[in-house]
Amino acid sequence: MTAPSVLRALKRQAHPANVAGMARYGIRTRGALGVSIPALRAMAKEIGQDHQLALDLWASGVHEARILAGLVADPAALTEREMERWARDFDSWDVCDQVCSNLFDKTPSAWRKAVEWAGRDEEFVKRAGFVLMAALSVHDKAAPDSAFMKFMPLIRREARDERNFVKKAVNWALRQIGKRNERLRRAAVQTGKSIQRLDSRSARWIAADAIRELTSRRPAKQKAQRTRGPSRTKTRMST
Repeated sequence: MTAPSVLRALKRQAHPANVAGMARYGIRTRGALGVSIPALRAMAKEIGQDHQLALDLWASGVHEARILAGLVADPAALTEREMERWARDFDSWDVCDQVCSNLFDKTPSAWRKAVEWAGRDEEFVKRAGFVLMAALSVHDKAAPDSAFMKFMPLIRREARDERNFVKKAVNWALRQIGKRNERLRRAAVQTGKSIQRLDSRSARWIAADAIRELTSRRPAKQKAQRTRGPSRTKTRMST
């Protein structure tokens, strides 16, 4: 397939009413067609992995084409330069989250970029750093606890950022790491309590929300694990 043919297929599935709904969820709708994520995943399955097509789709600037690009790109072929260019282009939380959790977290540079981007000033680049932390906690089954423990100081450091799309991602990273296992749950709760003492509304919200989730569900989760075995971890997209 070529980028023009894929773009034509996307336009045939456009739903203007969906675009209005996207806006209500804080999604930037410039260049959006209103194609659903399930439809994009179906298209990606049909296309298969095609890295050059992914680069061409990204260059189109079309909202859904960029999400599709993250689904068909080859993580082994994606260079750091390409990752940086795509990250600088992020202008909507859903594109950021989809690309990070479908593609960037599978690249050899994922762990390093999570750290680098967490310290950047650009709102969606910084968000990408913390979304990567959350995605890695779900998808990198072989990573040791020590790798995630290194994220905790970064989470605490950036918890003062009052920008909505940043603070939600910081919170997501803390919660998701804490749900990986019991040791990391305790570390995440401890980090949350440390964040709670910071003089910042954002920090207090991040801490309270994470601590509530990582403590209130613990007994029920443990009971479920004793009766049915480990439950599948689910991510919560944050807007």
